[in-house]
Amino acid sequence: MRVAAALQAKGGDEFAKPGSIIEVKFIKGESLSLTASRLLALMILTAGGDAWEDRPHRMRKADIRRGHKGNERISDMLEELHRTLFAIDDKSWRGKKATLRFSLISRSREETEEDGGEAGWIEWEFTPDARKLIQASETYAVLNRQAVLGFRSSYALKLYELGALRLHRRQATWRGDMQALRAALGIPPDVYGDFAQLRRKVLQKAKAEIDQLAHFRVDWREIRQGRTVTELEFRFEPKGAPEVIETVEELRRHSTGREARREGTVETVEATASAIEPAKKRIVKPKIEGKRFPEGTLLYGEPDLLAIARQYGGGWDVDLIAAGFRSHMKDRLEKLRGAKLEAAWKGFCEGWVNRRGRP
Repeated sequence: MRVAAALQAKGGDEFAKPGSIIEVKFIKGESLSLTASRLLALMILTAGGDAWEDRPHRMRKADIRRGHKGNERISDMLEELHRTLFAIDDKSWRGKKATLRFSLISRSREETEEDGGEAGWIEWEFTPDARKLIQASETYAVLNRQAVLGFRSSYALKLYELGALRLHRRQATWRGDMQALRAALGIPPDVYGDFAQLRRKVLQKAKAEIDQLAHFRVDWREIRQGRTVTELEFRFEPKGAPEVIETVEELRRHSTGREARREGTVETVEATASAIEPAKKRIVKPKIEGKRFPEGTLLYGEPDLLAIARQYGGGWDVDLIAAGFRSHMKDRLEKLRGAKLEAAWKGFCEGWVNRRGRP
């Protein structure tokens, strides 16, 4: 909750989601749709460091709708969150192993009367069981709001959350059998019964989206007994600085054409010289804002870059990582400013630890 409060105060697109909520399992036969999963993520982002408190939280409908004009889907998403049950391993009153089933939100209010141009608000409260999980969580994942809203598969979004949760651990992996995989991603038991189908419809599509939109890559290893796949082990690896820059640029683009860009099938249109020449006169190059990456030490006068290195650099000397960053980026470093510089620096720090371990 301290991390969530700090990210909320900083502003920007990053927010923390408790590991206990990410790892909560769907009960058999139930899962959240993509839109409801996004709404839950926005609720946690909005609640920030206060998510564990017994009080209502509020959000504008406009922040949920994005480009949609109507609010009908918001009602459907809220009702879906109310009726979906989650499960965690627990103990009974006798000290025996038990399964606890609960909902994440207890009640909600949605304004139905719009006042002029005001799009209205929603208000909700997390259940006591959800608040207890949030407060007690000792792990968290740092998620990107634009990435969360950019996914087109609920399975990809869930795997993205699992990857972000494990990315900075000594072993950045997740392993489970088929039953655990279905419970973790919310895959109904009656679909994709054949593993080849599950691989094609779920895993390969999720990997393609995560590799394009996340600050890390995902791959998996299939563990077999005979010819049958019995377990999967997912590996999560931070992207290098150039790949992080490409990801930041992709998240800023419109989602239209994203799949084509991912598959490399974007069509190019040839323009005649007469058409290009007038356009050149209208182009105004934007000013490059923000500071360059410093040539000297980060210990003085660079609090933002220093904070990133200390958070993601695994305890290595920050100036040693900075020297490696300059050597890796070379001439490309001169063009980096603002959010792109921050994302590339963060990705390099993560990759440094992933390649070398901790000192």
